[in-house]
Formats: sequence, structure tokens, C-alpha cells
Amino acid sequence: MNKLIFLIFLSLTIFTQKTLSQNNGSISGKVIDKLAQKPLPNTNVILEGTNKGVITDSNGIFRITGIALKTYNITFSIIGYKSETLYNITINAGNENYVNVELEPAASDLTEVLVKANKRTARAATLETPLSIQRLTTEEIKANPGGNFDISKVIQTLPGVGGGVGGGGFRNDIIIRGGGPGENVFYLDGIEVPVINHFQTQGSSGGPQGILNVSFIEDVKLSSSAFDARYDNALSSVFQFKQRTGNPNKIQGNVRLSASELAATFEGPLSKNKKTTFLASARRSYLQLLFSLIDLPIRPNYWDFQTKITHQINKKTTFSFIGIGAIDEFRFAEIKSATPEKLYIINSTPFINQNTYTVGVTLKRLLKNGFLNIALSRNSFNNKIKQFEDNKLQLPSQQILSINSTEAENKLRLDVNINNNGWKIAYGGMLQLAEYDNETFTVLRKELKDSNDVIIQPNVSINFKSPLNNFLKYGAFLQISKRFFDNRLGVSGGFRTDMNSFTTNGNNPLQTLSPRISFSYVLADKWTANASIGSYYKLAPYTILGFADNNNALVNKNSKYQKSDHYVAGIEYLPNDGLRFTIEGFYKNIVMCLYLYVMVFH
Repeated sequence: MNKLIFLIFLSLTIFTQKTLSQNNGSISGKVIDKLAQKPLPNTNVILEGTNKGVITDSNGIFRITGIALKTYNITFSIIGYKSETLYNITINAGNENYVNVELEPAASDLTEVLVKANKRTARAATLETPLSIQRLTTEEIKANPGGNFDISKVIQTLPGVGGGVGGGGFRNDIIIRGGGPGENVFYLDGIEVPVINHFQTQGSSGGPQGILNVSFIEDVKLSSSAFDARYDNALSSVFQFKQRTGNPNKIQGNVRLSASELAATFEGPLSKNKKTTFLASARRSYLQLLFSLIDLPIRPNYWDFQTKITHQINKKTTFSFIGIGAIDEFRFAEIKSATPEKLYIINSTPFINQNTYTVGVTLKRLLKNGFLNIALSRNSFNNKIKQFEDNKLQLPSQQILSINSTEAENKLRLDVNINNNGWKIAYGGMLQLAEYDNETFTVLRKELKDSNDVIIQPNVSINFKSPLNNFLKYGAFLQISKRFFDNRLGVSGGFRTDMNSFTTNGNNPLQTLSPRISFSYVLADKWTANASIGSYYKLAPYTILGFADNNNALVNKNSKYQKSDHYVAGIEYLPNDGLRFTIEGFYKNIVMCLYLYVMVFH
């Protein structure tokens, strides 16, 4: 432990000396068209409160150097587009900020009514999702009091979001508008990431600590209704985590020491032409060392890793690779002074070994009036749990619980996005191969004997292996959007259908046909009315689908998709660029269609 403290102190000393030797910083980035995803040359980039500013080059790239070390608002503007401001960007010595900015085309016909957006919703609300949406920037996540740079904890502070079991202080379960923690979906740069917390609850969500590194995140968007049709399995919310791109100008990094962990992040170019960049990080907890000092018997321990590599093949095609993984271990150790409370903790809590990862590649190709996205990914979650009557001795004869379960998904997603004469059209589909394996042993009732060694209560236990191996899931979607009446009225409608090869009626596309429509109407300057209606479906967790009876027969093949109907209406008032008032009425109807089999033991 002394060596670890020495290495941490040495790293921080070197980093501090290097930082103090510089008295200015820099910022760079790229500006693109939000709809067409094309670079925007000749965009004005201004640091508010200074005389510094530049114009983006032919590739939409800019760089400003020699900036005094403090916090700035940075404005981006070009004729024909809505201006965008990044708030509270901190300029540090040593590391150069690199940002990606998307500008939305301005509505040229709307001359008498000007709608402004505040810093949180500037790039959050869309024509498809005009309400029930919130956005957090990386600066807001870092500045959140008590968040400890944990994105999952900061999300729980948003309006309409509730914490998990135990009041939310010890777990990152996300409960939105009365839904369950398993009703949310998470996308990282367009790739679904089922697990975003350490010590995840299988078949649900949560965990005491988030996996995502805040140094990677550019912003987070939460949609709690009016979901875009491209997202499947969402009943309560869709989270879109957008990662930034590695700095193409130089190799740089940072080391962060918090109350429970040590994290290192590095980024930079991988090629001389700056077309290939990387982000990489590793994080290690040291809670086990702290608990050892205060003589607690538990030893939680985790690692996590995250990376992103971006390569611009040509002006129209960009290739990206992302990877995120975690290793979690929960153990016990010798205690110096035994107390009833400590002994209870040791024997009432199981040993846990979990590892999870998501890896994927995306290909973005610019089209004449839009762009094409292709994403291929694999995610895996392995969960091992053991418990004994005496967790200290760990005798095989005293084992009361053993779980070895693995979930994996191989996914191919494709979507095409077209913008033509004010019409926004998006369509696509997805194909998934789901894999599941579960071996469970648990003692429900221990054997009891009388004084003559005669059994008066037999042992009752479950020794179970799921016969479910793999099956296919597939779906398709279409979304069409347009503004009418001098751009006052925005209308977006769509539908999606999802199918699978496992459940009895899983191949019926009409069973999960989920229409949705949303409206946005500009009432007056600073006032907007929004409304949406939609139906959404989710397949049951693998822990339910893979359940079998005593004859090893799968009993939940008749399970139907869970359904949730949303009805939302609200008014938005924006008095200025930094203040926003919204009032929303929300009605949610949840239909649970699961046929669950109950085993009865006599």
C-alpha cells in the first residue's frame, strides 16, 4: 500500500509541476451540419469576453491558442444556421480541449417568431422528440455536487428521474416516471451498451458505481418519452451518450484521483495526417484498501477500461471502433475484531465475480441528402455468484448458492437518414443473435434431523441448467418528420416492429407494431406547445425467457412483449438563453404480458 501511495504522489507531483510551467491553453474542434453530418467551413468561432476568434477551414476544423486559463463561453455561427454556444468550457494548461459541434439549419421562413434554446436544451430537443428530453454536458457532470464524476449518479438528479433501492444512495438504478430500472436503454455513439454499472443486477440494472468515464463523454441526452423509432426495447427512457473524438493535434492525458478510485485517460493522433485518433482509459478502485484500514470484512474491487478509435477513410466515410469493459470482484477478508454485525455481513452476502464488455464498429457514409450508419457490435455479461453457510470456511458441503450465467448479443444495425425539401426521413433495421447460458444451484430448505439422527425435514434445493441457448431478434423502423405553416408546426410520425424466433408468436410483425406521433407548435416568441402519443414494446429479460420447469422444459415461450403507452403534453417557456420553464402532463399505461411458471415444492 505504501508503494501505491508513493506512485500516486509521484504522478501527481510531476503532473502539477508540468501544469504550473504553462500559463495559457488552447481549444480545437470540428463543426458539422447536424442533419447532413457534413463539415461546415467558414464558421465563426468566438470566445466570449475576449478578442480571440477564428474561422473553420474547408474541413470544418478550427484551433485557438494562447488562451488565458479560465472558463469561457464559445459561440459558433454561420449564415443559414442557428448559432450554438458551448457554456463553461474550462481552458487548462497542458491538455488541449477538443470539441465536436453540430449546427442545425435555420428555418428561413420563420421571420416574426424567434425561438431560443437554453444551454441545456440547445442540442437536445429535436423534431422527432420535441419534449420530455434533457441534456447534460460533460462540464455539468463534472460540476455536479456529490456526483463524484459518476454519470449514473448525476442522471438521478434530473427532473422525473428517481433513485434505486435503498433511496438511491448506494445503487445507480434509474427509475423514470414510475417505470422499472430495466425499462431503459443506453446507446454509446449509436451502439447499445446494456451494462453501464459495476456489480450490475442481472436482468435489471443498477449497481453502486458507473462504468463510463466522464473524460470520454461530450454530452448525454435523456428521452423519457416520444422515443425515436430507431430505438428498440425502450419502455421508460432512451439514453444517448455521445463520446468526443480524440485530439488529432498531440498526445495528452490526465490522471484523476477520487475518494474511491484512480483513473488514467490518454488521447491523441495515431497517424501523421491526423485522420486517425484514439481515446483510452483505465480505472482501478482502491476501496478494498480503505475497508482494510477501517477493519470492514468486505472487499469490493473493480477495474474498467474504455477506448475509442476514429479513422476518416475519406471525406465521405468515417470508421469508428469503441470498446468498454469491466471486471468486478466482491470478496471477504480476515477481520481484526469480530462483532455480530461483521459476522452477519460475511455470511449473509455472496461472493461475486462479474465481467462485462461491449465492443463495436460503426461506419458513417455521407449521402447526397443525408447519411448512412452501419453498426456491428457484441456485448457480453458473465455473472458468477457463490455463497456458503460459513463464507469464511467455504466448505463444499455447506454451499447454499451457486450461479454461473452468461448473456451475450451480436448486433447489426443499419439506418439511413435523408433530408430533402424540409422532409426528414429515417429508416432502417436491426438483426441480433442472442446467447444465454445459466446454471443455478440454490438450497431452499436445509435438511433437519432429530436427536436420533432421523430426518424430519428433507433437504429442498434447485439444481437448474437453462435449455435456452440462442435465438434471433430482428426489427425495422420508419420515421418521417416535417415542419408546416411557416415552420410554426412540427410533426413527426413513425413506427417500428420487433420480432424474435423464440416466443410462440414472436414472428408476427403486427404483434409489436408500435406507432408514435409528436407535435410541436410555436405559439409566440418564447412560447411553444408540445405533445406526443406512442406505443412501445420490450421483450422480457433472458432470466425469464430461459426459465425451465423440473422437466427442463422452457415454460415462458408464450411470453408476449411488454407494452407501454405514453400520452404527453406540455408548454415550454424560454425567457432567455439561460432559463427554461416547462410544464408537462404525462400518462403512462403499462401492459405486462408474461406467463410465468411457479415451481411448488412439498
